[in-house]
Amino acid sequence: MPQQILLIQLDPAAARTVSQALSGSSDGSFEVTCVGSCAAGLQRLGKRESQSGPLKPGIDAILVDLALSDSEGIQTFERLFEAAPETPILILCAPADEAVARLAVQLGAQDYFLKARLDNYLFPKAVRNMIKQAAKARALFEDMQRAQVTLDSIGDGVMSTDVRGKVAYLNAAAENIIGWSLLEASGRPVEQVFQIIDVTADGATRNPMALAVKENKTVGLTPNCVLIRRDGIEAAIEDSAAPIHDRRGNVAGAVMVFRDVSMARALSHRLSHLAQHDTLTDLPNRVLLKDRITQAIANAQRHRQQLAVLFLDLDNFKQINDSLGRDVGDRVLQWAAHRLVNCVRSTDTVSRQGGDEFVILLSEIKCAQDADMCAEAMLSALRMPACIEQHDLNLSASIGIATYPGNATDADTIMRHADRAMHHAKKSGSNTYKFYEPGMNGRAVERQSLERGLRQAIDQQQFVLHYQPRINLLTGAIIGVETLLRWRHPQRGLVLPAQFMTTAEESGLIVPIGQWVLRESVRQGRSWLDAGLSKLRVAINVSAVELHARDFLAGVDAILSETGFAPCNLELELTETFLMRDSKAIAEVLQDLKSIGVRITLDDFGTGNASLTDLRRLPINALKIDQSFIRDLSVDGVNAGITSAIINAGRDLRIQVVAEGVETREQFECLRQQNCPEGQGFYFSRAVDAEGLARVLGRGTTAQSLAEDAGASAPYSRLVAANA
Repeated sequence: MPQQILLIQLDPAAARTVSQALSGSSDGSFEVTCVGSCAAGLQRLGKRESQSGPLKPGIDAILVDLALSDSEGIQTFERLFEAAPETPILILCAPADEAVARLAVQLGAQDYFLKARLDNYLFPKAVRNMIKQAAKARALFEDMQRAQVTLDSIGDGVMSTDVRGKVAYLNAAAENIIGWSLLEASGRPVEQVFQIIDVTADGATRNPMALAVKENKTVGLTPNCVLIRRDGIEAAIEDSAAPIHDRRGNVAGAVMVFRDVSMARALSHRLSHLAQHDTLTDLPNRVLLKDRITQAIANAQRHRQQLAVLFLDLDNFKQINDSLGRDVGDRVLQWAAHRLVNCVRSTDTVSRQGGDEFVILLSEIKCAQDADMCAEAMLSALRMPACIEQHDLNLSASIGIATYPGNATDADTIMRHADRAMHHAKKSGSNTYKFYEPGMNGRAVERQSLERGLRQAIDQQQFVLHYQPRINLLTGAIIGVETLLRWRHPQRGLVLPAQFMTTAEESGLIVPIGQWVLRESVRQGRSWLDAGLSKLRVAINVSAVELHARDFLAGVDAILSETGFAPCNLELELTETFLMRDSKAIAEVLQDLKSIGVRITLDDFGTGNASLTDLRRLPINALKIDQSFIRDLSVDGVNAGITSAIINAGRDLRIQVVAEGVETREQFECLRQQNCPEGQGFYFSRAVDAEGLARVLGRGTTAQSLAEDAGASAPYSRLVAANA
């Protein structure tokens, strides 16, 4: 649609010159309405054109020569600006009148342009840019209004200063915390309003806002600093300050956010608990269990005592999950966890390892018979009838037992031996337990067989790739895919990575497998582009073993060069647990990957120990919220709060956030309400092979294309309706 330009020009020849310069532009079309006086211009601005909505002005920009028959100089601008304050005004002037034009700009004009330099290239661009800038300014004003409401509604205190250190803004929470109102504090030195001392140094400390301005970087206070309120009361706070920049990048002031320490500590403790506990049963997870086993072994060694580890697996749990559904399965796991906790002492630990596996640490036993009695008690407790959602269930379990110092002297070995004993017990029949014996090598034999099969799979090219689309949750567009590995086993059919990935990593075969996955994924992405299909980001999961391989970085660079695939469209996904465990060792590799343009994604975020500091320190482009938080998003307030916090943190840190495991409409709606930018999961689409995805891309990277490919009953058809 042409841009509507009002030209106010007394000289008809000059008006034609302006109109011709705009009409001859290749930068877009303009429709020029020319009047010869200020009064005529004001009359035109007073008109309204009725469209489908409310009445709106029909002028996108005003071009005016201040020398008119009925008005002269700055008075001309002031009359026009008063009539249309939101419409951008460009002053047309001669070099002799530049001083007046500059004054008009100071009073609100968008810019001025010398009439002698009118052409059909720079002049139209200046007009179009002026219109765009005015639109951006209006949007910015609206954003500022929304920001004002938001800042006054949050619980944290927010304070800003100008470059001289004078207070410019306080939100309502800041007023309550420091005891000053905005009216009283405005214009005062920040040190007078926000007095802080370092209790360890027994004296005043420099204000972080002053440091942020001076050093042009984000700074924070140590936990030892306290705020002296206006009424003299001391309050422990935590804060951080960051510089504010003008449009030219110069420091224009600082902003500080500060909060109540007790609330922050409560949240920190909660997050720490979640990082170390299973979200379903609230039992310690494998991270916390390993720490406790290590400590228990050290204590037992010091006092010459014994301990035992019991590895427990519920029998036939998959059948319950498949026949009665995941919800019933989850309730069964919670019931079993409660029963197991009641069988041990308060000094012992019951943990859930994942799935239907539990590990129990008996931190002190006098003899192996104590572990024997505990295993009997657990089997007896689990045999008690369980009535769950009107289903009468009879459970049983297989337990493997390993002891210190008899079977192992470190946490990893004792857990591995207990695991082997459990598998031996399961093979011996359900509802039983076995102690570990050195001759138990069933799992080792199975692992060797699986390793041989993997080597054969590499040689005979039995691996295939499937692709799960990643979706823009706001628009429904398909913006990327995650590559998922499958093993087309000659006897067992399609085998998922969970069944062979551990063996692949332990044997080192993951390196050649990973190289094949990388090359094939990038090649496929390139072939989609060559076929004229849409450009997509391709995400590939990378293991710790691969990342530590000597030639990993060189291999990535070589494959990108060979295929001509843009590095910015390649994402490497790393699990949070691995990244946090070995962050120092891989930081250099990640920086090198970033230097060639490859994107890094933090997978399963929320299940490890990553902090906001880690996200700022490492070159992370995106993070995926673990599906354990998404699963109960619509019914669990804690998970909803954590998910919202992660989304907001990602936005603040300019890190893309992706929700994985989206399976229901309710989860999708919750994520959209929280403004989560991206997601993937069965609700949108299961993983499909390259041919299936190519059909989708051939119809366009939209929700509609997947709905058409999967049929009208597909979840995507509902997504289309939601975005209509």
